Amino acid sequence: MIRDIKAIFERDPAARSVLEVVLTYSGLHALWFYRLSRFFYRHKMLLAARIVSQKGRFFTGIEIHPAARIGQNFFIDHGMGVVIGETAEIGDNVTLYQGVTLGGTGKEKGKRHPTIGNNVVIGAGAKILGNIRIGNNVKIGANAVVLRSVPDDSTVVGVPGEIVRIKGENPLELVQTADLPDPIMEKIEELQKEIDEFRKKCQRWREECEK
Repeated sequence: MIRDIKAIFERDPAARSVLEVVLTYSGLHALWFYRLSRFFYRHKMLLAARIVSQKGRFFTGIEIHPAARIGQNFFIDHGMGVVIGETAEIGDNVTLYQGVTLGGTGKEKGKRHPTIGNNVVIGAGAKILGNIRIGNNVKIGANAVVLRSVPDDSTVVGVPGEIVRIKGENPLELVQTADLPDPIMEKIEELQKEIDEFRKKCQRWREECEK
């Protein structure tokens, strides 16, 4: 519990006192409801787990399935409308803003929700769907819809989500342009070959005529 409160002070400049955080932060309350529901879930008390989970949703507006796995220093800022699915896995030092969904893409069985790495920030309204992996140190922009796995140290924005930064660089700039084919040069080389062939034919015709 102390670690949860400390995580809030580290990441929310609006937090002023421990009492304020404990009494008014719905993200913290949702996490505590989750921890209780997770306890029941691990002890095979599935109905009790779901009841506690739904109570947490009612009081906080945040829905976390008791089967989801959440690491340390987890922080939900504002929180209203956050949904974390049954097979979702969340690493350490992750921050979610309001309206984030870690959901599935259909009625498939088994692992069907995202796996989130460490030190990830997911902006308001973002949707991360399916059995995909979001790497460590990733930032996902507000309202992005992410349907594919994302490598470490990346920034994703847009619908559908596109990687716009990898380790601080534009991914398009990471491609070595010298290694890319030059269609104009290729065409010139083809024309030069045709000209050389034509010259050889002309030379043969000339020699035959002189005989």
